[in-house]
Amino acid sequence: MSRSRWATRITAGALLACALFANAAGAQAPAAQQPPPSMIAAVISAERSGEPFTLTYFNRPIVVLRASVFGRPPAERAAIAVQVLDDLVAARSTDPVESRALEGGGALIFVGSRVVVGLAPPDIDELAGETIEGVTERTVSRLRQAFAEAAEAHTPIELLRAGTIATVTLAVGVLVLWAVGRARRVVAAKLVEVSESTMAKTGLADLATLRASRVLDFQRGLVTVAMIGLQLVIVYGIVGFILGLFPYTRPWGESLSGFLLSTIENLALRAAHAIPGLFTVALIVLLARVVVRLIGVWFHSIEQGRIKLDWIYPETAQPTRRILTTLVWVFAIIVAYPYMPGSETDAFKGVSVFLGLMLTLGSSGLVNQIVSGFTVTYSRALRLGDYVRIGDVEGTVVHLGVLSTKIKTLQQEETTIPNAVVAAQVATDYSRFADTEGVYTATSVTIGYDVPWRQVHSLLLLAAERTSGLRRHPKPRVFQTALQDFYVQYTLWVSLERQESRLVTLDALHANVQDLFNEYGVQIMSPNYMLDPAAPKVVAKNDWFAAPARQD
Repeated sequence: MSRSRWATRITAGALLACALFANAAGAQAPAAQQPPPSMIAAVISAERSGEPFTLTYFNRPIVVLRASVFGRPPAERAAIAVQVLDDLVAARSTDPVESRALEGGGALIFVGSRVVVGLAPPDIDELAGETIEGVTERTVSRLRQAFAEAAEAHTPIELLRAGTIATVTLAVGVLVLWAVGRARRVVAAKLVEVSESTMAKTGLADLATLRASRVLDFQRGLVTVAMIGLQLVIVYGIVGFILGLFPYTRPWGESLSGFLLSTIENLALRAAHAIPGLFTVALIVLLARVVVRLIGVWFHSIEQGRIKLDWIYPETAQPTRRILTTLVWVFAIIVAYPYMPGSETDAFKGVSVFLGLMLTLGSSGLVNQIVSGFTVTYSRALRLGDYVRIGDVEGTVVHLGVLSTKIKTLQQEETTIPNAVVAAQVATDYSRFADTEGVYTATSVTIGYDVPWRQVHSLLLLAAERTSGLRRHPKPRVFQTALQDFYVQYTLWVSLERQESRLVTLDALHANVQDLFNEYGVQIMSPNYMLDPAAPKVVAKNDWFAAPARQD
């Protein structure tokens, strides 16, 4: 067996033998003497235990025991030491507290001439950087502090003083909390008064609108959160201070104060360390903002026609600007991500993974809509302000978005159509050539074969001439679009001046068609024709304004 192994066993055996001998037999060995050889020879070994135990006395941790000595686990060793300490405190023999090093790396802790606890090499956590000398010195210091607090706890005058200070502190704390509560109401009322006076002076909104909005509630909420946070800090400080007044609860007060101070220190250090990263992020954001401004100015000039390019049209300038702006900001976020405070933490990474997962799960339909939006935009199928028909929906285009297209119908309804539906259906634009070549709108009637077609042509063209809202160029035209079994279908093509008023214009045109055909005794055969009536089915001119109709 190696020398280190023998030394460890001899040291541990000496520790336990001295402790057991002194505690069981009440021996009073001088502090300067070494343990008898018979004690060392009686020891078998000391081994690391899988269940470490903290020796605590008077609510204060003294030392962590990790070794089983002479078959006794750390918990039993700590119980023996606590019993010895209780005996010493009861006998008021708590001085001096000393330590003695042993060959092989161990140490004994004495109080007067009695051994309290022994430390073996397996009790030392070398991975944490502990040494037998450092642990021994720290144990002696903590044991002296525990004895002092135990003595203080048995001194009535000290307890009375601590109780008086605690009572005064509690009363002052309650008064301060009451003052903070009062201040919260005063500050909230003052903010409301300032907001109302500012709005009244600037005229941005009236007081009724301001009070109906959530701005004032938001201000009150901010004040409430700030004051509640301040009250919690005050309560935390009062509790820590009062706990520190009494010997037994003093370790708890020290831990509360230490936690608060360490938290503030960590926050301050992290804030200081985050300054270079925040500066880099601010610089990246500033550069991205400059680039976005330049892109906006350039594409705005294209929209207004000051810059003309063959590969960008004015109607596609705005969506292209939005796409480039989004790409610039996404690139800026990617570049700035490593410099953001907390980007290396697991929480930040978890949020990033969660957002990526959500985007992945919901991207199938989203990508389809976005690609369809690009198709609609860059195919120039639709433009803002155009009067169009998409499927069964007819109206004016009021919004061309990445995901959907909005149309304002003639009934003043706003219809939202997903871009995937727009790309899959036939879209008819009535406004694209309305100002240049003109767009024809068709309306049909069916007339019997016994009516001369030239007369029908003339009547339809005359009805178009009498209708306001129709363009004279291109001229109205009439076509015989079908020769049915019992009648001829005539189609009148007219060009509207304003596509948005097509309902009103066609209403006036149809009214003029009926009046002219009635005036000249021509029977309209629509919608069905069974046989020739005895007399033409027309309305006499005298009955055109039969009650309750009125002639305007």
